[in-house]
Amino acid sequence: MLVDSAGLWFRSFYALPDSLTAPDGTPVNSVRGFCDMLAKLITDRRPARLVACLDNDWRPQFRVDALPSYKAHRVAEEDPDAEEVPDALSPQVPVILEVLDAAGVATAEAEGFEADDVIGALAAREDRGPVEVVTGDRDLFQLVRAEPTPVRVIYIGAGLAKAQDFGPTELAEKYALSPDRAGDDYADMAVLRGDPSDGLPGVSGIGEKTAAKLITQFGSLEALLAAAESGATGLTPRVRGKLAEAADYLAAAPSVVRVVRDAPVVVDRPDPVPKSDVDVDRLRELQRTWGLGASIDRLLTALER
Repeated sequence: MLVDSAGLWFRSFYALPDSLTAPDGTPVNSVRGFCDMLAKLITDRRPARLVACLDNDWRPQFRVDALPSYKAHRVAEEDPDAEEVPDALSPQVPVILEVLDAAGVATAEAEGFEADDVIGALAAREDRGPVEVVTGDRDLFQLVRAEPTPVRVIYIGAGLAKAQDFGPTELAEKYALSPDRAGDDYADMAVLRGDPSDGLPGVSGIGEKTAAKLITQFGSLEALLAAAESGATGLTPRVRGKLAEAADYLAAAPSVVRVVRDAPVVVDRPDPVPKSDVDVDRLRELQRTWGLGASIDRLLTALER
């Protein structure tokens, strides 16, 4: 199981009230929600191995160089290198990392890369067993595969209780993609469609359904663009014109949208579950210090199953 950690703690922060506080008044809604979600994932899905994947760089320079608009709207006013994070969330992230460390949960990051790339690299190199990616980010749908080891995405965009399980078949059915290359098709479709939440404008006038149809019709984004340039049949003048107008964007966007499969990932410790190195005393101290209550109890129960 590869967990998009920042996705979980942002989701927990917005899902739970900030009236959940430590004895000193510090909000701990994200910490408690994160612990509860992790405990439920371990209990319900029973992974043999688990890695919490981290952002070393939330807005990597190579993506900004390719497309300056990438996540530009999330940049903090006071620090152009920092992400705009709610004031009540910022002090909770170090506590979450402390909890993960005390719980013996493996964490992974790669210098200069996002968690998406960490997940992509770990999934790409996995040759022992099936992989489940837990995320609320649809970009990671591009990782699904059937071979050599299955990779599926547990999508929690609507919350953990409404999690959706996507493999190549399910992804192809939902977006009308080719089952044998559903992950690659999804990435190509995402380039055309764009994503305002990431500062990706997409191709004007080409929405999700049209994008999926074009990618499956021509087989890939590269083949579609080649057909448009050569004047091949099967493209309307309108679509050909839209692609031509977006030529600069289409030259840059694939390197932004596609996760890096060979990022230099460093995993801080072995990843088996259950853990042999859970520091129960330290977890109990964190529980007392931060008022984490039953959330730590549930995490301990899950880890010690």
